[in-house]
Amino acid sequence: MSLANVKEIMLVLSGKGGVGKSSVTTQLALALSLQGHSVGVLDIDLTGPSIPRFFGIESSKVRQAPGGWLPVPVHEARTISDNASGAQNGVFTGERQLGSLHCMSLGFLLGDRGDAVVWRGPKKTAMVRQFLSDVHWGSLDYLLIDTPPGTSDEHISLVETLLKSARPGQVSGAVIVTTPQAISISDVKKEINFCRKTGVNILGVVENMAGFVCPSCAECTNVFSKGGGEIMAKEFNVPFLGSVPIDPMFVSLVEEGRTPVYPQGTVVAGKDMTTDEVAAENTADAVRDSGLLAEKYQSCSLFPLFDGFAAKLTLKV
Repeated sequence: MSLANVKEIMLVLSGKGGVGKSSVTTQLALALSLQGHSVGVLDIDLTGPSIPRFFGIESSKVRQAPGGWLPVPVHEARTISDNASGAQNGVFTGERQLGSLHCMSLGFLLGDRGDAVVWRGPKKTAMVRQFLSDVHWGSLDYLLIDTPPGTSDEHISLVETLLKSARPGQVSGAVIVTTPQAISISDVKKEINFCRKTGVNILGVVENMAGFVCPSCAECTNVFSKGGGEIMAKEFNVPFLGSVPIDPMFVSLVEEGRTPVYPQGTVVAGKDMTTDEVAAENTADAVRDSGLLAEKYQSCSLFPLFDGFAAKLTLKV
């Protein structure tokens, strides 16, 4: 089994589509990598694979290896600048060890990213099992598995294969993603029941889209309300990891590769994200658009949140 050298496996689940599972998976992977862990991301959302786009590696293709595939690298392990704590006189100080990050997705196997995947259940099941057995991850600290919404063929095949093949304790559990609205929470409750019926431990609940960080006025407005995810977590007696607002700067980072820059007074989760004026003046567009995704993500308002989530999850496992 190709997962033999993977220390911990975590699933990212939700009963509803459009709640940001892939976004949460991406940011957890980046946060874990920035903590120095080697990370893999397996995308089993076969009909809507979005992980390649989130990591900016859509044009990449997997390479064949004896008996399987090699995952696509996002970056290798290296030392980078620690710019999470800001800059002094426009120069970032300090360094941190960045762990390697690799991905596998059906998106890498499609001829065109717009190609539709029209498969019945048995073919989806076979593809999930092949991903779990034929991808040569090598030695990993964490493998995050991004899943489609609901409790469909992919989920059943995934859990059955892992429970049969993984060693005891290798599957740490699942991170459940919801949004604050009642209609989302009602669907996500079914995912929690699915986990309990299949024996998958629930590591925590993330309430996504709980607020909107305005890129102009520094206000964070609760567009979709807030607190529903925490109430659900208490109802089911599962850990609540925290709430995550919508940040247009993260979208700009993913879509355009631009380092997030925030106006005076932007505070998210108690952290002042105001961009250092000197650093902002001395950072030209060409500089801000260069560098690793993980390095630029340190400047995003969501990084401190996911850095905290990753720390909680590593303590649990």
